This record gives sequence, C-alpha cells and structure tokens, in this order.
Amino acid sequence: MKNTTRQLLLFLVFFYSHTLSAQVESNLAVENFNSFEEWLVQVNLVRLEKPDSAVLAFNYAYNYFIEKKDTLSAVNTLVEMAINYGHQAEYQAAYDNLWKALFLADEAQNDQAKIPVYIQLGRYYSFYKRQETALKYLEQALILSKKLLKEEKVGNEVLASCYYALGSTYRDFNKDEKSKVYLDSCYLYIDLSPKNENVYYLKFEEAGVNNSQGKYQEALDSMLAIQPWFEKNRPDFQVLLMAQIGDSYLALKNPTKAEFYYHQSINISKQYKSHIDFVPTIYQRLSDLYLSKKDYKNAFSSLKKEQELDALFFDSRSKNNLSLLEIKDEFRSEKQKQKQLNQEQRIANLEQEERLNFMENMVLVVLIVSLIFIGILYFNHIRRKHKVEKALIKKKRELEVKQTNELRELEIQQANELREMEIQQANELLELKNKELATSSLKLIEKDEVLATLKDRLSQGNGDIKAHDLKKIVRSISNSNAQNWEEFEARFMSVNKEFYIKLNDRYPKLSRGDQKLCALVKLNLSSKEMAKLLGISIESVHTNRYRLRKKLGLVREVSLTEFVAKL
Repeated sequence: MKNTTRQLLLFLVFFYSHTLSAQVESNLAVENFNSFEEWLVQVNLVRLEKPDSAVLAFNYAYNYFIEKKDTLSAVNTLVEMAINYGHQAEYQAAYDNLWKALFLADEAQNDQAKIPVYIQLGRYYSFYKRQETALKYLEQALILSKKLLKEEKVGNEVLASCYYALGSTYRDFNKDEKSKVYLDSCYLYIDLSPKNENVYYLKFEEAGVNNSQGKYQEALDSMLAIQPWFEKNRPDFQVLLMAQIGDSYLALKNPTKAEFYYHQSINISKQYKSHIDFVPTIYQRLSDLYLSKKDYKNAFSSLKKEQELDALFFDSRSKNNLSLLEIKDEFRSEKQKQKQLNQEQRIANLEQEERLNFMENMVLVVLIVSLIFIGILYFNHIRRKHKVEKALIKKKRELEVKQTNELRELEIQQANELREMEIQQANELLELKNKELATSSLKLIEKDEVLATLKDRLSQGNGDIKAHDLKKIVRSISNSNAQNWEEFEARFMSVNKEFYIKLNDRYPKLSRGDQKLCALVKLNLSSKEMAKLLGISIESVHTNRYRLRKKLGLVREVSLTEFVAKL
C-alpha cells in the first residue's frame, strides 16, 4: 500500500512538473514574440525565478532558428544561454555554448554573429585571470565591429558594446586609465537618453573606475542614483551594484553600511541565483571588514566560506595570505579556551562532533577534488577536440584557396593562348591580304604594259581612226593608270593601317612619293615592277630607294626591304 501511494505521488509530481515546463516553454516560444529582443527580455525575467524554464526556452529557440536558417539569431541564443549558465557559475556549460556558437558563426561566415561570441569568451577568460587570451578575443570583436560599421552592416551600439567589454575587462585587471579611455569611447556611439538601459551599465562601470582612483564619494553618489533603476529593471544585477556600494562605504570609513550592502549583495545572489561566482569576492571583503573590527570569529567564517566557494568555482584562483591564516589561528585559540570551561561530558560530545565534521569535510574535499579532476580532463578533451576541428577547418580552407588559385592560373593560361592564336590568325590574315594585294599590283603592271603597248601603237598608227578620237583614247589610258594607282593605294592602306601609322609617327617628314615607295617595298616588289607601276624608269626607282634610305637613316649593312617589313 505504501509503495502504491509513493508511486502515485511520484507520478503526480512528475506530471505536474512536466505540464508546468511545457506551459512555460509554450509561453516563451520565440515565434510568439515580435522580435528576438522582446523575447529575450521575457526569458530573462523568467530566469530570475525559474532558471530551468529559461534553459528550456533557450534550447527551443536555438532549434527554431536553426530550422529557419537564421544563423545570427541562433548564435545570439547560444550566447545568451552561456550568459545564463555563467550567472549560475556553470562555466563549463557556458564555455561549451560559446564554442558551439563560434563554430556555427564561422561555418556560416557571419562576422556579425562572431562579435558577441568573442566578447563573452573574452569576459570568461578574464574571470580566470587569463589576461592575454581575454584581450585577444575582445580586440578581435572590436576589429570586426569597426569593419562592419564602416560597411554599414551594423549600428553604433555594436561598436559601443565592444568598447564597454574592453573597459570592464581592463578595470578587472586594475588598469583604470585604459578602462576609462574605452568607457569614454562608449559615449560617442550610444543614445544617452534615460530610456537607453546601456547608459546605466556605463555609469556603473565609471563608478567602479572612480572607486579604484580614490574618488569614493563621487562613485557612491553615482551608484545610489542608478540603484532604483536596477532594482526595477535588473534586480539580479544588484549583486554587483550592492557590493560596489559596500566598497565605497568601506573606503569612506563606514564599515556598518559596508557590511549591510555586502550582505544585501549575497542575499540578492541567493534570491535570483545570479552572479554566484562573485559571491566569494564578497565574502573575502567581509572577512577583511571583520578583521578590521577584530571580529575574528566572523572573519574566519567569511574566509572559510570564501575559500570553499572559490575552490568550487575557480580552483587555483583562491587567495590565501598570511594575515588570514593568523585570523584562523586566533579563532582556534578562542575556541580552545571555551572548550576548557565546559564539562567533561560536553567535551566528549564536541570531540565526537568534530570527528563527524572531519569525516564530512574529507568526503567533501575528495568529492570536490574528484569533480575538479574530472572537469580538467573533460576540459582538456574539449580543447583537444576543438583544436582538431580547427585544424581540419584550416586545412579545408587552404585546400579551397589552392584550388581557386590553380583554376585562376588555368584561366589566365587559356586566355593567353587564345590571345596568341588571335594574334597569329590576324598576322596570317594580314600576310594573305598583302599577297593578294601584291598579285593585284602585278596584274595592274601587266595591264599597264598592255595599255602602254596599245598606246604606242595607237600613237604611231595611220588607220582610219581620227586624230581627235586617237588623242582621247590615249588620254583615257593615262587617266586609267592614275586611277589604278589610287585604287591600289586605298586597298593597301585599308590592309596595312598600322604600317602607315607607325611610318608617319616615326618619320613624319616623308613625302607622298616616299610613302608610295615604302608601300611597294612592303609588298616585296622588284625595282622593275615598281618602275612600271609608278610609270618611271628603273634608274629613277634606284635613285628614289637611295634617297629613302638616307631619310630613314639606314646604314649600308641594313636591308631596306627587311627594315620596312618589320614596321
């Protein structure tokens, strides 16, 4: 009966929790909102009370955006999921989501999607005091945002987010001057109206810088002014704000208010399960505060809590110094004196409790060490996996670049071969036309010879042709010779345009007769053929060739025919 009742109770609990999760997931379905930003605001509100429901909503949204092939929104969802895990100090889950987002953005070649990933990676590496790696990722985000802003692919707020992250990180590393430079740059790129929530975060960071520079009252006034806004809109962020207000009061010699705000910060962290990774730092400051008041018991208690949380969250980052160890020793001495005043029976009971506590602590230490060891092994496994994946991606890119270069070289080679073929065909066509022109000129010469013979016979004849008609025929033959030469010259120029252009450019003082002679030399006609075509004697042709050589500046060893052929 008891088993049946227990099973029924377990079933009801499971059914109720499953129904509630489904209802939350349905209410937070991203497709039911007008924009990603509107949906994110609602999820962050749910996260403050039900982190598990927020995780369900993030996973659902990621799968939805992947199905829609919306890479930017999918990456932003993974980044916000990582931030959610970070608030709960689940850094391994946050780290895995960021690397998943980075590979997704890289595969899609989406530079805009890489920016928030680089920013969050830089911030998480800064938590582990890996300054060089943190700044490397943040600088990469800044370079990409400047490039995309220049290309008008992103707005000013993206660049401002990079400056803000760099300013916060440099403040974490106690480099206040550089932090102030980057925070001042934010004002150039954000809307300064009170409606813009980024203004309040920027004022918070500036107050932190003022605290570091000793401007405690100025920092306190600024933080108290913005505290109502955070209480209304981002109550979880008050973990950091209250701690920083406590720092200001402590520096202003008001430990009572400092202690109050430190405890407020811890309570808000517990209430909203947010920024729990920052709680060890608050306990460290409380320990210093109690030490200054000589409240060794509370100082040791705060120190112990800080060490436990610091080992749980950050392992090797715990800070153990001599003064804190002395507090621990004094506390033990005080406890020993109290034990001596108790009855013997009380002492026996306390010793038994101490043994039990020791065993519990040993089990806890072994468990923590085991978890840390497993975490290190898993971290190394993931890092090796990422390294191999990066190497494969790099090798794939190099192969693609190599194939692209080879294809480009082949196209250039084919283009050069095609150009050479076209030039060769043009030269062959030019040579063919010149041959046709030479043949035509020889036929003209033969025609002229026949006409000349006919002209001589007609001039000497005493037939029935009248003298007036005979002179008309002779004159027609002479005009025909002149027309033949003009037709020849026109055809030659149409075929050898470049020849005439080069000849006129290099030797502009050549006469028309010199140009005619060059044209006949270009056709490789003999002196006899030139004489007949020009209607002059062979001796005149030789004389004209001699004069042409002088105008061209040719020495005796250079052939006129070869020289003209090369033009």
